[in-house]
Amino acid sequence: MTDPSLNTIPDIAPDPELPLYEGVAIADVVLVTSPEAAAEARHALLAEDVLGFDTEAKPTFAKGEISSGPHLIQLATATRVYLFPVGRLPEAHGLKTILESPRILKVGFGLDSDLAQLRSRLQIEAQHILDLSRALRSEKRNHTLGAKTAVAQFFGRRLQKSKRTTTSNWANPRLTERQILYAANDAQVALRVYRAALASELLPQAAALGRG
Repeated sequence: MTDPSLNTIPDIAPDPELPLYEGVAIADVVLVTSPEAAAEARHALLAEDVLGFDTEAKPTFAKGEISSGPHLIQLATATRVYLFPVGRLPEAHGLKTILESPRILKVGFGLDSDLAQLRSRLQIEAQHILDLSRALRSEKRNHTLGAKTAVAQFFGRRLQKSKRTTTSNWANPRLTERQILYAANDAQVALRVYRAALASELLPQAAALGRG
């Protein structure tokens, strides 16, 4: 039997002719800016065993400028995505409880800076984290796997990531619909890729449990 820890994802650039990845609908995204939304999010997220996870921060452009992020934290279930605008949170205790839970696995892509910013700005020590960029290795050992490549390989779709949206002002108190969908997809894509990788036996057992 092949050792699953040796499995890799083909290092192939996403084909621009692939159909677009449709992603999450705006009706399935919840902005957590009220006590009622915070209660809904806490109840739903604490009931899960695995969540898609990402953060967004207002970009820095000046040399030596230090980011004040994260400005948005995203957590996704299979059917719903909760966006937590840091500057408008009604309370942060529930979010901290979820991110620091050793029971709930949080999966995402390229999470080093996300975790560092959570720690330095919000004093949140996120636990039980699986970075899919490392767990799902590219055939080129020195390459990490990005969300675009993963979506192309697992779903045969093209994940559209606009540079204009990526570098937009995530600290804005009123996010645009484009920003909301971009951020929601970043989190939910990770969860979907994780589930697909498990089904394809492309995650080593330790990594699948968040120990990779």
